[in-house]
Amino acid sequence: MSSTQTPGTTALRHRTVLLDEAVEALVWRPDGVYVDGTFGRGGHSRAILARLGPAGALVAFDKDPAAIAEAGTIKDARFSIEHTSFAEMPAALAGHGKVAGILLDLGISSPQIDDAERGFSFRFEGPLDMRMDTTRGMTAAQWLAQADEQDIARVIRDYGEERFAVQIAKAVVARRSEPGHGGPLTTTAELAALVAKAVKTREKGQDPATRTFQALRIHVNQELADLESGLSAAYDLLQEGGRLVVISFHSLEDRIVKRFMQAHARPQQNADPAMRRAPLRADQLPQPTLKLLGRVKPGAEEVAANPRARSAVMRVAEKLPSPASPSSASTQKAGRA
Repeated sequence: MSSTQTPGTTALRHRTVLLDEAVEALVWRPDGVYVDGTFGRGGHSRAILARLGPAGALVAFDKDPAAIAEAGTIKDARFSIEHTSFAEMPAALAGHGKVAGILLDLGISSPQIDDAERGFSFRFEGPLDMRMDTTRGMTAAQWLAQADEQDIARVIRDYGEERFAVQIAKAVVARRSEPGHGGPLTTTAELAALVAKAVKTREKGQDPATRTFQALRIHVNQELADLESGLSAAYDLLQEGGRLVVISFHSLEDRIVKRFMQAHARPQQNADPAMRRAPLRADQLPQPTLKLLGRVKPGAEEVAANPRARSAVMRVAEKLPSPASPSSASTQKAGRA
């Protein structure tokens, strides 16, 4: 996603990453029920609705109150939105039965990054908030003011893959606990300046605060835990032939998505070693329940128009019939004929 604006304002020009590719992969029956797990500013949702027939339906999710407000501009009886994480899909979709497709466009949107008041970016000075849902939960500043040094270092190391995590954590604790060090961090500028002093080397083309800001955002919003829960929920909710489309923007997310899809597409590789050594027929081993349909990255033209798209990776999988289901049995017989 991308946008242009004056820092701190909300007048945004918004671009949705892999818009056509995602919707093309997702919508395979126009009368199905679909899920947009991250409404954002509605780019994917509007494109999905354009491809659905009168009997189709779209249920969207988002934690951001600004996204919920934007969703209110869609006047379509086939559309509804839930102000919660996509990890809560099972409860919200209880009355819909199995769904035809689920789209998860992960990470943070450009309007969120570029709004200084949200505190997501080191480029704009603002309160150190970082919450997707500004109506609940602890801000980044509140967490940094009370977390111990070990926890701060762990979060920055694990979620930011920052090799100077220990030094940054020490600096945070020193600032808040020692006279003359400035007290607890309250703004994005204060955090960025502290990290710049603690990080002794520079990566070409990357601000030293990039990894720390990513780590704190992931922690504050429990993004990876939500992703793992959301993938499991999506798998259970999909009907046979249903599509799971996930767009990720950094390696931590993509690694989780890749492992999840491969575990269901190639279960024999993950089977217990004793089972693999046992004298079993192939049909007695775990059978695939997802089919991998591909991995897509933005083309050069999209990246040129929207530089923030350059790290995007889209993975697509299709729900296969259960090995015990009649349709699966008939398919296997046809394949042997």
